[in-house]
Amino acid sequence: MKLSDLSPLMVRRRAGGLSYSYDQFRADPALAALSWPDDVLEQFLFDHGDNAAFGNDYGGIDLRDITWRLETIPAADFHTMPTGASDAGCIEDYADNPVHWVTVRPPEVGRHWEEHGTWRRPPLLLDRRLLDPAGSGLLVLEGRTRVGVLRGRLREELHATPDHRAWVGRP
Repeated sequence: MKLSDLSPLMVRRRAGGLSYSYDQFRADPALAALSWPDDVLEQFLFDHGDNAAFGNDYGGIDLRDITWRLETIPAADFHTMPTGASDAGCIEDYADNPVHWVTVRPPEVGRHWEEHGTWRRPPLLLDRRLLDPAGSGLLVLEGRTRVGVLRGRLREELHATPDHRAWVGRP
């Protein structure tokens, strides 16, 4: 099952507008074969399943081949972690002004960074072998702003923990 196979579901989601809830989306039989955690399903497919850049970057992956686990990742691993080619450079754009990107979010986001030194919601990382069997390392699938804020906070020596939770999709 590829992203393009879910296009009828994405059409239904768009047609429902704001009244089409995540609960309706996740109950769709087309998603049953995935058995993904709700947080991953929402961030990846509900929020971005019909995003053209995601289709370009990740459309070749068989979604059934991805196993998701919540992992603890050292902050240092995020320093050079890329995102998909369609959004190349955006993480560094967010890192250039981490305070701004936190202040444009709800106040609890900033409080969480100050109190806990990490994000409130784990981002989605993908093992690059899913895109290229010869690939290695992880890339940021969703959560580019969060990772950019972390990079910027580390560079500006703002409070950041040494490790961060993330959903990691592996073959």
